[in-house]
Amino acid sequence: MSEQHQPPATTSPLCKLSRSLILRILLVSLLGLLAALLLFPIKGIVQQRSNDQQAALQTIAHHWGERQVVIGPVLVVPYVEHFTNVDTVTDANGQSSVVSKDFYNDRTAILLPKNLEIRTDIKEEYQQQGMHNALLYNANISLTGQFDHAVLLGADEGERRIQWDKAYVMVGVSDTKALDIASSFFWKDERIALQPGTRLLSLLPNGFHAPLPAEENSAATHEFKLNLNLRGSDGLFFAPLGESSKVRMSSSWLYPNFQGSLLPGKQETSEQGFNAEWEIPHLVRDYPQYWILDGKQSYSLENFLIGVNFHEKSSLYPQILHLVPFGGVFIGLAFMLLLAAEQRIKRRLHLLHYGLVAMGLLAFFLILLALAEQIGFLYAYLVAATLTALTISIYTGSILRSRFSAFGMLLLLASLYAGLFWLREMTSYTLMAGVGLLTAVTFLMMIATRHLKAAD
Repeated sequence: MSEQHQPPATTSPLCKLSRSLILRILLVSLLGLLAALLLFPIKGIVQQRSNDQQAALQTIAHHWGERQVVIGPVLVVPYVEHFTNVDTVTDANGQSSVVSKDFYNDRTAILLPKNLEIRTDIKEEYQQQGMHNALLYNANISLTGQFDHAVLLGADEGERRIQWDKAYVMVGVSDTKALDIASSFFWKDERIALQPGTRLLSLLPNGFHAPLPAEENSAATHEFKLNLNLRGSDGLFFAPLGESSKVRMSSSWLYPNFQGSLLPGKQETSEQGFNAEWEIPHLVRDYPQYWILDGKQSYSLENFLIGVNFHEKSSLYPQILHLVPFGGVFIGLAFMLLLAAEQRIKRRLHLLHYGLVAMGLLAFFLILLALAEQIGFLYAYLVAATLTALTISIYTGSILRSRFSAFGMLLLLASLYAGLFWLREMTSYTLMAGVGLLTAVTFLMMIATRHLKAAD
């Protein structure tokens, strides 16, 4: 009997396509891209929680005291300007006579202090609304210095009569409802009661004033002293109005954020808090020490401020928002490891396996958010990272039936979460870390694909 030869088995194009590694990579990449898109709603959840926190903090600040700006003191001096005009008049008969006319003009002068020293001691405290703690402060403020109205007396012509019975000193405070204790104002050695409102809303919309006593033959210089106890939040700022201004701040707060037109000339920060000092000449500002209110020219005393913002060292929600974009990197690397494991064990995983791994990685951010609101960021990160890494590693070992693969996934996730925590503190090294990670992944993929053939 003649031998029958079996024709070689042929593989259909569809079967070849289903086994194609390129197609597998494309499908897994598409799944990873779809999973990464879920990072946007997660980011939206974190942002909404951040907005809720800001709303709660603003509610507390509205009742306690908001960002405070203290501008003053400013001396408002009404005066009468007297001119005598002398003319020679010739009548129809050629007789000449001297005629004099007196002119009186009401003026108001704005004088800023010749010397101004501001000392403030700030004590922070917290108030809670729901799960949110608001950082607040209570500031004891002392303003001392001297006014010199000699510039009003040095008129080139005519004379000026100061109306001290109408003069007053005003101080601008941005949130006057936060004045905690009845403040005291001393003009020379006389204590003067403060009155609400500045009486000059065009210059200082919010604040208070002190009517000055009538003075005859008053000296040109006037010493003053003002003590304030002021509540606030977010920040505390001052306007250096003096021809020579000195500002000294001290607080037990460890994380000051100095802002404004000038940083402190001297500053010290220690475990006991901070001390800061400014010495500012009037030449750095764009408004003079003295001007007349005439409706033609005005100045803004808020154009030059110095001070400090009070914020937490690291707020919870911005930290989490900074981490969320890295979720896409985690999904991509985890999928690469699973693909490499497939090639090693010569067995393919279901796409659902990839999807569940991606869901576990995405759940990390929600776990972190939920726990951080209760126990703080550090412990929440440790718990969320440990739980996610162990769960996905055990699941990887189960679907691949390989302890080696499970250990590889655990090592990968542990390294990624440790590196991510480090980048949270060292944001300036993000680019360097990204380049290093890309280089390492490229090298590992070269090793994993070194035995691939063109037929694959």
